[in-house]
Amino acid sequence: MAVYGLVLINIVLLVTGQVLWKIGLQNLGGIRLDNLGALILSPYIIIGMALYVVATGIWFVVLSKAQLSAVYPLQSTAYALGVVAAVIIFKEQISVIRWVGVGVIIFGAFLVTK
Repeated sequence: MAVYGLVLINIVLLVTGQVLWKIGLQNLGGIRLDNLGALILSPYIIIGMALYVVATGIWFVVLSKAQLSAVYPLQSTAYALGVVAAVIIFKEQISVIRWVGVGVIIFGAFLVTK
């Protein structure tokens, strides 16, 4: 059970990193040649990268303790959590068919754990 807790922490860190990157990019108006320095020095981008480093370390621990075929498909739930974050944080509108896709991802991840 502890391995699945680590997978969950890994997923949360990955999604949080993506959200921070999105915020950082929005604050800078996207990527352009004239703002690459500001992009590299953005606290949002730096913290997002740091979260990815920590998530990768956690993932190494997970891989050392669990079967890849069992835990790797669980990473797909990051996509579902990303959609939820997009709705809550960025106020994105999500179509019904996309929500159905999120449900399929979650159901698939559930099946993989059996």
